[in-house]
Amino acid sequence: MPTPVVDIRRSRSRAHTRAGWLDSHHSFSFSHHQDPMNTHFGRLLASNDDRIAPGTGFDTHGHRDMEIVTWVLSGALVHQDSEGHSGLIHPGLAQRMSAGTGILHSERSDTPDPVHLVQMWIVPDETGGDPGYEQLELDPRELTNQFAVVAGGLDRYADRAAIRIRNRSSALLASRLEPGRSVTLPDAPYLHLYVPVGDVALEGEGVLGTGDAARLTAAGGRRVTAGDEGAEILVWEMHAGMTMLDVRGH
Repeated sequence: MPTPVVDIRRSRSRAHTRAGWLDSHHSFSFSHHQDPMNTHFGRLLASNDDRIAPGTGFDTHGHRDMEIVTWVLSGALVHQDSEGHSGLIHPGLAQRMSAGTGILHSERSDTPDPVHLVQMWIVPDETGGDPGYEQLELDPRELTNQFAVVAGGLDRYADRAAIRIRNRSSALLASRLEPGRSVTLPDAPYLHLYVPVGDVALEGEGVLGTGDAARLTAAGGRRVTAGDEGAEILVWEMHAGMTMLDVRGH
């Protein structure tokens, strides 16, 4: 059995991009922020916490061979892509874009207030394939004080996942915790816990504040408890890591 490891990553340690209209914090190497010791965790390649100014956003740009999941925390974001898909992404809506052989898309704010979102990139099981898009609104009750399966490729979540991703070893879980309420992390070789809103106590490790993360290797099953103001958490459950082929390809 591997030795359990919990690696706490504080908000202040993240790379930061500020571009006037965009205020973005990167949990992993991204764009011109490159750190060879921080390229991924499990199958998770990117986790960006973005704030986008009203009436602005990402102009048309391209991706390939990536599962891109966007979770909006406040405001609303308009998605449009070269495959003819369009959607308004708002809090509680699960959204996934599969880049496949290549896709162009844009994402722009659609509210008078800034948009706050977390966008995450997970490596698919296979390269190529047709580009795709999926979105589905979750019932708020599914998220309150329990885990909802936002995006799932794991067979055991087949009946619970709001949307599917092309990765059979990974799933994204989300929960909105009221003050003092708890959830238990699943058991998995890799867990990435991120706190975009509020603060929580991670059993055995102490408090994680807004923007903090924990990378757990063979260390699941721990309780996560919200602080006095409540919290929202995102957890990637991953049962496989990156191969050398994955690393070379991305």
